[in-house]
Amino acid sequence: MIVTSGWARTALSHRICTGIPRRRLSKLIAELAEPWTAREESRLRERRGHDRQRAAGAGPDHELVFTDRVIATLVVLRFQLPHAALALFYGVDRSTITRAVHEVRPLLAARGFAVPATPDLRLRTLVDVFAYAASHGVELRIDGTEVRVRRPRANRPGRRAFVSGKMKQNTKKATVISDEKGRTLWTGAFRPGRMHDQTALKTEGICDLFERFPQVRAKVDAGYRGLAKQFPDQVEAPPLKPKKDAPPEEVADWEAARTKQSSERIPVEHANAEHKQWRPLQRWIGRREYYDETHLAIAGLVSDRTAMR
Repeated sequence: MIVTSGWARTALSHRICTGIPRRRLSKLIAELAEPWTAREESRLRERRGHDRQRAAGAGPDHELVFTDRVIATLVVLRFQLPHAALALFYGVDRSTITRAVHEVRPLLAARGFAVPATPDLRLRTLVDVFAYAASHGVELRIDGTEVRVRRPRANRPGRRAFVSGKMKQNTKKATVISDEKGRTLWTGAFRPGRMHDQTALKTEGICDLFERFPQVRAKVDAGYRGLAKQFPDQVEAPPLKPKKDAPPEEVADWEAARTKQSSERIPVEHANAEHKQWRPLQRWIGRREYYDETHLAIAGLVSDRTAMR
């Protein structure tokens, strides 16, 4: 059977394959076209060692046009599909798909995160998130998440750093911040799984940001209790469990307070769950050096959808 690139584009551009509607897919392709073209021209200029001598468009055509490169990258991000399988659909070599993914994925990762009712604004750093929360009165929800990764080679320095104390597996850890409706505002602080959630976030400078933006409030789980102790007026963690000999009334009050705080904090768990609907964030089987970029690309795409709530 001969498969044409047009047929492959029609089939693979469906929302089931890319994770986004075709209407939004066309906008995404238009958004990425300019930075991709600029990067491609810069790469060719560096390889030639001089400016272009022929008009744009001269010379051989790409085996895979830019639209198909974006679609192929989205399918890989959605299902972690082998590049050789996509190459069969498009009738190209596997290396062509691999090159397309390495070109488009950084562009998706650099887009940042969408926010509600402000399509021109995207949050890219933790400072952006705190500034946005301070100006719009948004109460943040913060949580850590772990994804299993491939085990490092034996005798490799730092091998034990990936062993998670919680999952007892080799993982990479990330921090997710959402608003009260579970809309993703930021994902980052990527660290090996052995590092504690709170330590990973503190290394990003969140303590300085709480001092700079005293009006920002956040709800966290018990893993960030030290942060709540350091900023009691800004960070709310679950209440401490009563002692074993505590009276029933105190236990009942603690249970009610814990349930209330958990219900208010749970949107960030829903944000994590939306990210993990994409196969690479269920279990990452690629090289660990590409995980951070992949996570950012997926979280940015998810934020486009959640921002419309």
